Amino acid sequence: MAREGALVAVHYARNEQAAQETVELIEKDGGRAFPVHAELGIPDDIDQLFRGLEAGLKQHTGQTTLDILVNNAAETSTGTAPEEVSAEEFDKLLAVNTKAPFFITQRALELIPDGGRIINISSGLTRVANPSQIVYSMTKGALEQLTLHLARHLAPRQITVNTVAPGVTDNGNAIFKIPEVREQMSQLSAFKRIGEPEEVADAIAFLATDQARWITGTTLDATGGSLLG
Repeated sequence: MAREGALVAVHYARNEQAAQETVELIEKDGGRAFPVHAELGIPDDIDQLFRGLEAGLKQHTGQTTLDILVNNAAETSTGTAPEEVSAEEFDKLLAVNTKAPFFITQRALELIPDGGRIINISSGLTRVANPSQIVYSMTKGALEQLTLHLARHLAPRQITVNTVAPGVTDNGNAIFKIPEVREQMSQLSAFKRIGEPEEVADAIAFLATDQARWITGTTLDATGGSLLG
């Protein structure tokens, strides 16, 4: 996004150092960015997020216009059998993965101009069965419904709403350093490898451009052809 000229608001929940490093990397590359802190899924989360966002936008641009919203934050589960899912785990995933994006988008619509972009990040798990990730998959399926209905609702304003569904992507988690796990995960993709963050980011950036102005209400598969058969 920054390479394409966007001022990027880097949201973080707990890892301030990582957010600051991201901002510094963007600035080192000639881009513009600022961090925004807000823990999602707790009281006052949306207000806190937008206080920081609007302050940062005003500082850097003199106004609070938000052209592009990417709903990317999510909680994942470690893998729990359906019989063992607790109400606490269910509520936590639902609060961050489904409720937060809905109300973030609702609030952002006050700032997004006509012709803006909303991009929701789902998961390839919404189209395959993985019982140990049932709650996570449910929350992401709901996000795809948010895309569908908002695309229709916001079309008169020329705001496109789309979903990107990544597959197995190396996000820096320690599990990706285990050779046998990497090999097993690699077999899911048609390319027989694990996806890189940049490959998903490129798909997201495309949907934010004017080139994607005629695309709305759809889910872009960014799984590297996972489980094609």
